[in-house]
Parts: sequence; structure tokens; C-alpha cells
Amino acid sequence: MAPTLMAARRVAPRAFGTATQQVRGMATEKQIFNQINATKNIQKITSSMKMVSAAKLKGDETRLTKAIPFNQWSFALCPEPVEVEDATCPYDDLPQKSLLVPFTSDKGLCGGINSFISRATRECVKKLHAAGKEADVVVIGDKGRGQMRRFVPDQIVRSATEVVAPGTFSLASALAAELMAAGAMEYDAVVLIYNSYVNAAVYKQKYKIVPPFVFEGESEVSLSTYDFDSDKDEAMADLYEFMLASQIFHSFMDGAAAEQSSRMTAMENASKNAGEMIDSLTLRGLANNHNRVW
Repeated sequence: MAPTLMAARRVAPRAFGTATQQVRGMATEKQIFNQINATKNIQKITSSMKMVSAAKLKGDETRLTKAIPFNQWSFALCPEPVEVEDATCPYDDLPQKSLLVPFTSDKGLCGGINSFISRATRECVKKLHAAGKEADVVVIGDKGRGQMRRFVPDQIVRSATEVVAPGTFSLASALAAELMAAGAMEYDAVVLIYNSYVNAAVYKQKYKIVPPFVFEGESEVSLSTYDFDSDKDEAMADLYEFMLASQIFHSFMDGAAAEQSSRMTAMENASKNAGEMIDSLTLRGLANNHNRVW
């Protein structure tokens, strides 16, 4: 009798362990129903955000159209903006010591506009250092600050966050004053890196060089032939700050239109993906019902 009891005690734990194993099965109808409802709610949100972005884009296009002639005078003193062609741009036209100012956003859900600017800034710093040149960075926008802290942390001297797009000329003037406080006059040029709006489906990355004014010598921005009633150094700083503010204002308008177009496209794709997921979940639910009936 004793051997029989001992055998039973040894077998019982194995049988108990086998009975408690969990087997992975198919989703129930209720789970699929809940997933469909959750995905429909997401689709409603993304569709609403797309319509809001489309409405805002009209206003941003109008402001950009007005900002272009407003800033036209500065292009007589600065080179034309240069398009950044991914990582192939050599940045050969940048001077020995540059202050890079990338324009990013404080908001997300807008596609890759912030990543593209961060990548362009990283490549610019890398190629300038390879050419034996110097570069510092002043980041505009919280998203870009977070990304560039991983790429070029040692080059960031200042950052500006909570910058509401599309911005105003007062905001542009305040940022220009911050750049002057960061020693913009001590650099060979300030380089603004921003997203340029083409149409509702296309935007490109560009940079424009804002060189300082000089009193003597032959230069595109030489003021040696002009007389000043006040102190020349003070007048030079004021003129340069105003030109920076004008260029920053134009970059704000251009970047805001690009951001809205990118957000509109991203929300449209998200709504489309949600619709495809709803169709897939519906088919799964029908298949479960069919299998249960049979």
C-alpha cells in the first residue's frame, strides 16, 4: 500500500502543472469589437486634425505671401537661400565661423519636419568641422532641441522654446535680440536653417546666410560709402539686428506653412491607416463568427 501512495504523490504535481498551462487562443468577439471602436475614435481625431490643419494652411499661405515682399530688401544684402539636398550638400559657401540657427517646432504630429532640420544641422556641423571651420548652434523649438542634444550637444550655446508658430515680427525681433546677445556680430555669418513651403504636398529644407555689415573693404554688405550721424558701431549693430529680425520673420512664415502642410499629410495618412485597420478587424470578427457556426 505504501508504494502506491508514494507514486500518487509524485504524479500529482505533474498533473497539476499540466492543467495550469495557458494556451494562447484567438481574440474574442468582444475584444475585436473594442479594438474596432478604439480605432474608429482615433480615426475621428486624425480626420478632425487634418481638417483643422487644412484650414490653418490657408492662413499660413496668405501670411507667407505677404512676408516675401516684406523681406525682399534683405536679399539685396544677403545671398539667395540655398536648398539642402539631404546629406549631399557640401556647405562650401559657409564662412570660417558660423552661428547655425535651425527652426523646429514645439509641437509633434507633423511628419518629419523636425527630423529633417536636425539631420541637416548635424551634417552641416560635421562637414564644417571636417573642413577645419567652426560652428555653434542656437536651436529654436523644443523638438529640435531634444533631437540635437543627442547629435551636437557641445555646439549648442542657446535654445528658445515655447515659440508659437507662425510667430510675429515682435517675436522675430526678440529672437534677433537673443542672437545679438549670443554674440552674433562676432561670427562671420548667421546661418538660418528652415523648412521652405512649396505646395500642400511638398516642402524642402533651405539655409540662408546673413553676413554682418562691414565699414571698410569690398564686400556685398559694405557700408563704407555711407555717413552716420550717430556712433557707427551702434548703428551697425542696430541695422544688423533689424536685418536678422526680417530674415527670421520670413523663415517663421515659410516654416509655419511647411509645418501645417506636413501635419495635414500626416493626419491624412493616419486616418487612412486607421480605416485599413478597421477593415482588417472586421474581417477577423466575421471569420470568428463563421468558424464558431461551423
